[in-house]
Formats: sequence, C-alpha cells, structure tokens
Amino acid sequence: MSVKEYWKEINKASDKVSSLINSYWHEHSNWNNWQFWIILIFLIVPLIVLLVKLDKNKTLQILFFGYTVHMLWTYTELTLIRLGYMDHHYFILPFLPQAIGITSSFLPVSFMLLYQYCVKYDKNFLLWTSVLSAIIAFVLVSIEKQIGFLALLKGFNSFHIFLLDVAITMLAYGLTNFFITFYKQDKSRTRA
Repeated sequence: MSVKEYWKEINKASDKVSSLINSYWHEHSNWNNWQFWIILIFLIVPLIVLLVKLDKNKTLQILFFGYTVHMLWTYTELTLIRLGYMDHHYFILPFLPQAIGITSSFLPVSFMLLYQYCVKYDKNFLLWTSVLSAIIAFVLVSIEKQIGFLALLKGFNSFHIFLLDVAITMLAYGLTNFFITFYKQDKSRTRA
C-alpha cells in the first residue's frame, strides 16, 4: 500500500472513530448524565481550590510545575489510550482528550499543592509524591474502575499508574528545578 493509500484508510478509520465517539457521547456522556457532572466537578473544583490556596510569592514556579505535570500526563494518557491500555468511558466533550478533568485539573492541582507544601516546609518531595501517587493510583483509580469511569486493559493496572505518577511528577520537579537554577544563573550574570 502506498503512503497516500495508507493515509486514505487512516482518515476513513479516524472519521468512523470520531463519529462513534460523538454518538456515544450524545447517548451516554453528555450533560444529561450524572457522570458528566462528576467529571465537570473534577475539572472546576480543583482550579477553584488552587486559586484560593496558591502561594502568590511562588506563582510562576508552582504554575510551571503544574503545567509540566499536566502536559506530561496528557501526552502519556493519550498514548496509553491509543495503544489500548486505558479507556475513559465518560468525558466532557467528544473532541477533547477523554480525561481532561483529571489530567488538566485534578492531577496537576493535587501535585501543585503538594509541591507548594514541600517547598514551603522543606519536606521530602519524593516521599510525599509517593504517598499522593499511591492514594491516586490505588484508591482513586480503583473507585473510577468500580463505577465504570475507567477501564485498564492488556494487563495495565494501578501499580503502573502509581509508577507513572511518580515518574511524571519527579520529571516535572526536575524540570522546574532546572529552570529555577537556569533563571537564577542568568539573573546573576545580567547583574554582573
């Protein structure tokens, strides 16, 4: 099959999948279903909590960390969905990433508030990240599976999510520290 033929088939399949997801959303996941409102709560409430609790002195640092967690988890989750390891059965809108409430709000805000706490009180970030990741992976994910919000497939399980949470959060932590150090060095060179 040529490149053009492959893309013709891929686009046909993509159109079919988009149509199925739209139909599914209209029947099972739109605003007439309680699941829609739970997901909306997971999107909005953490953002409100963040606005109230955010340390205004370290706003950019904390927001950069949270944005990094959000981006890394969103791309990871899209990959897991595409490879068939994970499915979210309910979502806010059919054309947005399926777990936007979790990956755009709940996870980043949870880890941002943890990051803020650890920086402010000089706590061991890896230890506290492991605790929060365990709660998310072994409690929240289990609840999501039980009520039908999430399916883990092909042997993928809560322990894998725990490892991903820790890895993604620590990578975001490392990137944040790198840019803080880079910024401080650049600032000190500018003064000299």
